[in-house]
Amino acid sequence: MHFKRRDFMAMTTAAALSAASPGVAWTQEKKMYGLIGRMIAAPGKRDELIAIMLEGVSAMPGCLSYVVARDPANADWLWITEVWDSEASHKVSLTLPAVQQAIARAKPIIAGFGDYTVTEPVGGYGLAK
Repeated sequence: MHFKRRDFMAMTTAAALSAASPGVAWTQEKKMYGLIGRMIAAPGKRDELIAIMLEGVSAMPGCLSYVVARDPANADWLWITEVWDSEASHKVSLTLPAVQQAIARAKPIIAGFGDYTVTEPVGGYGLAK
């Protein structure tokens, strides 16, 4: 599944402001919503972009997991992995003023986006059961 740069940035930045919500339960009947994507920072700006992505991370309804990782093979790449209790929770997060501010701050130092996919998480370590 492919997304426009603006949509991917909004999704990943929104998640950057999220933290895992402890104690969120899910069942096999309730499908989780996952996103995994690569963001490319402007040359030499990866750490600055990571700081924006992680700054002000706080609990947001429905966010079960959010991870930003450096790509060891490329100095400008980072990977963002997120899990939400539903796609609807993720979409609501994009409307928050703090998310919009983070998008505005990150936009000038994002050079592009790479691989990106939507997933359907089924469980794992760190996710409430």
